[in-house]
Amino acid sequence: MILTAHQPVYIPWLGLFHKIALSDSFVSFDQVQYQPKDWNNRNQIKTLQGPIWLTVPVLRKGYLDKSISDIGINNTVPWAKKHWKSLTVAYAKAPYFKRYASFLEDIYSRHWESLVELNETMLKGFLDILGITVPVRSASKWNFKGEKSGLVLDMCQQLGATDYIFGALGRGYADLDAFIAAGVRPHFQDYKHPIYPQLHGEFLPHMSILDLLFNCGDESRSILLSSNVTREEFLKGKA
Repeated sequence: MILTAHQPVYIPWLGLFHKIALSDSFVSFDQVQYQPKDWNNRNQIKTLQGPIWLTVPVLRKGYLDKSISDIGINNTVPWAKKHWKSLTVAYAKAPYFKRYASFLEDIYSRHWESLVELNETMLKGFLDILGITVPVRSASKWNFKGEKSGLVLDMCQQLGATDYIFGALGRGYADLDAFIAAGVRPHFQDYKHPIYPQLHGEFLPHMSILDLLFNCGDESRSILLSSNVTREEFLKGKA
C-alpha cells in the first residue's frame, strides 16, 4: 500500500497532485504545528501584474502554538470576497474559467470557521475535477506519535503502508534505516514542473492548481503528470 501525506495547504500547486496520484491513500497532516508564512493559508495566482498572493487570514491568538487543525479563520476580514474578485479579474478570459466558476463561487460564498476544513474541502474538489480517486484521511482522527521522520513512520505502520512517498525535502530528515528496518520502502518525489499555455505573458511555474485548470481544462491531469514518473513506473520500481 503506497501512502503519502502533506500538511493541508490552500489551493495547492501541481506537485502535490502528482504525489497523491502515485498513492493508494493520502493523509492530510493536520495535527502538525501551524507554520506562518508557509503554504497552510496562502498561495499564488498569476495576474497581468505578475504573481500575487491569496492569503486566508487566521485568528492569531496563540496560533504559533497550535496545530493546523486548531487554526481558525479571521472572518472579520472579507477575504473570500477579495479572493473571488482577484480570481475573476485574473482569469475571466481564460478558456476554462466558466467551467470551474460555479465550484469556486460555492466555496467562496460559504462561511468557513476552520482553515483545515476549507483546505480539505477544496482539495477533495480538485481531486474530483482531476479524476484522481485517492481517499483523503485526516491525521487528527488518528493517534500518530513521534517527531518528524518518526511520526511519518508511525503513521505508515498504523495504516499498513508498504511504501511511503516523501516530498523532495524529505531527504533532509528521513531516517532511511528506520524505514527499511520497519519494512516500509521510502521514496522521494522529484517533481518536474510542466510548461503549459498561460495568460499574462511569459510562463511562470509554481502557481496554484487553479492556474492550470483555468487555462487547460480537461488536459490538466495529463499535463501535471507529464514528464514525471507514472504510477505504473512507480509500481515497477522505477522511482
